[in-house]
Amino acid sequence: MELRSLLDKANRAYYVDAKPIMSDPEFDKLLAELASIEKQHPELDDPDSPTHRVGGEPIEGFEQVKHAVPMLSIDNTYNEADVREWYTRMETALKGKGGSLFDSGGGEPLICVCDPKVDGVAMSLRYEKGRLKTAATRGDGAVGDDVTANVRMIQSVPLKLEGGPVPDVLEIRGEVYMPAAGVERAHKEREAAGEELFMNPRNSTAGTLKQLDPNVVAKRRLAFSAYGRGESSDADFANSHSQFLDRIKALGMPVTRNIWRCKTVEQVLAAIDEFGKQRAKLSFQTDGMVIRVDSFAQQAKLGMTSKSPRWVIAYKYPAERKQTKLLKVEHQVGKTGKITPRAFMEPVVVAGTTVQHATLHNYGQIRKKDIRIGDTVEIEKAGEIIPYVVGVVQEKRPSGAKKIVAPEVCPECGGPVEIDPPEAAPDDETGRWCINPECPAQIREKLIWFAGRRQMDIEGLGEKTVDQIRAESKVPLNTFGDIFRLAKHRDELIGLERMGEKKVDNLLEGIENAKKRGLRHVLAGMGIRHVGETTSKFLARRYPDLDALLAASVRDLMPNAKLTSEEAKQLGVAAEGSGGQETGLGKDTAPAVHAYLHSKAAHHTFEDLRKEGVNLTSQDYRAPGAVKAAGPFAGKTIVLTGSLDNYERDALKAILEAQGAKVSGSVSSKTTLVIAGKEAGSKLDKAQELGIEVWDEARLLKELKAAGIG
Repeated sequence: MELRSLLDKANRAYYVDAKPIMSDPEFDKLLAELASIEKQHPELDDPDSPTHRVGGEPIEGFEQVKHAVPMLSIDNTYNEADVREWYTRMETALKGKGGSLFDSGGGEPLICVCDPKVDGVAMSLRYEKGRLKTAATRGDGAVGDDVTANVRMIQSVPLKLEGGPVPDVLEIRGEVYMPAAGVERAHKEREAAGEELFMNPRNSTAGTLKQLDPNVVAKRRLAFSAYGRGESSDADFANSHSQFLDRIKALGMPVTRNIWRCKTVEQVLAAIDEFGKQRAKLSFQTDGMVIRVDSFAQQAKLGMTSKSPRWVIAYKYPAERKQTKLLKVEHQVGKTGKITPRAFMEPVVVAGTTVQHATLHNYGQIRKKDIRIGDTVEIEKAGEIIPYVVGVVQEKRPSGAKKIVAPEVCPECGGPVEIDPPEAAPDDETGRWCINPECPAQIREKLIWFAGRRQMDIEGLGEKTVDQIRAESKVPLNTFGDIFRLAKHRDELIGLERMGEKKVDNLLEGIENAKKRGLRHVLAGMGIRHVGETTSKFLARRYPDLDALLAASVRDLMPNAKLTSEEAKQLGVAAEGSGGQETGLGKDTAPAVHAYLHSKAAHHTFEDLRKEGVNLTSQDYRAPGAVKAAGPFAGKTIVLTGSLDNYERDALKAILEAQGAKVSGSVSSKTTLVIAGKEAGSKLDKAQELGIEVWDEARLLKELKAAGIG
């Protein structure tokens, strides 16, 4: 399709050639046009279409991938003398018996390539027949996580290689990173929400890649830069690192533009110095420069140690630190209830920008570093982006320096506070949370979460609608119960800009339908700490309604936990687990969940929902011994992959589990059946390799019909 081809060219021009052929608004307009065409003509859809890079269906977990060529770490060096010593070792190792540098290593002189050490997450992209097959993290070097679904959302990663001959198998190693603008945006968003801030750009990238929802990855706009090779089926594809980068760039792969080829150690040191002056102006974060022997033949001769290649080293630049005075500390409450201390300081310029605020992370860190109001503190920027307090200059401490006191109650609502880990020593505290679900600082994000598709699934009550109702009307929307009272304010809602009668009626219909979802969805939607999708499902299967759940003891919430005598004594429960089929909560989380369920805040919330007609009985309850023991799905471990025309994945999963099946997120030797829809990927491949039975959608529908379903 011509439009699809044009957008692919625009992506390549922007990310690879750095010569855009259209503006961002023009690209977005054409992308929307393509999406409209594909929607009207499904037969024209293509899994490699640019439209599939703006989001995707949530995945259930990450499978493990064994690297064909291990992804080893690189040794670091921090000064000129170490670089000279490494270079001398390379020269010595490459000399032949006659002492000439050219007697071995293919008759080549020693040439090194220097390029930036991007601060991100190492990634291996495997292409087969020119198409992206898998994307895997480094992991332990031998085995990593398959994050293909997320990496496909990264615009700069080509889904197919074009522009020249491509080996049948080609692995390209590189770094996934978050551009500087994205790091700053994510930092400000998390700071405004009171969430714990990312420690550095690498942390922000890793956190994004661990998301199970590719839509989050698409939204955060990660990027990729290639720096090396893994497996290749064509040994003649390239004979040096610099040639490899040239070849893959010609195929559409983004590589760094900051590359130096050096023939002497003096040129290497000059490159390090020159790049050190440039790096603050780049659009991505670096923490050093990688220096490697260019020739692949010489690399092979030099070999490697058990953890690192000998032919490559990383020079790390020192971080800039400045001193300033700590004026005060504010205690911010985020959407999860996390209370985070934030430092306000006298302004100081660090790494090119003025810094006045910095995260102190948690109160355990404050106590360990003995940070006090009035102290002179040292600050630096993690990855030269995110300011944080390194420590205190003790000799400059004034006599009136005041200790920072952690809040015993929520600074926003006065509600109860939970410390993590429970009963931690002061220095070991990693966080504290407000556990009032109706805390004003948390309620906006919790309302949006509560209405989400995987929780109460209230169509029409997304982020924009929640904000509009709260900001532009007098309609109360501060509690979960208020959602179910919106029907009483129909006329006022219709009067809001861009709402209208049809939109409001659809919203109210969605709210009415949500009342029927049942206990599992209510629990999953409330944003209770430690209670996500898996735990809410466990609770809904184990208890027939809210009253039964509230009658449960702490021990009943963790049927499989094996407790020591001391732990059992502290909890006042039996030491041994029940050996039940459900996983249950853990010995640390069960007491916290039990305490929340019996708090005044939770009691008020549940009664408010009950009053508004919300169903608090469980549609997932399984009476002891009532699991279906017969039928085509009973006892099977099933994996779902690809998209189905007749069922959404969550709905099908619930049906299969009700029929006695276990639905897993990954294929293994324990899998007994794989149901494969359209665009089934690596899970289907692995199932076929293991000889596991595979059904298509037609077979699935036939078996469901035979079981009296559908």
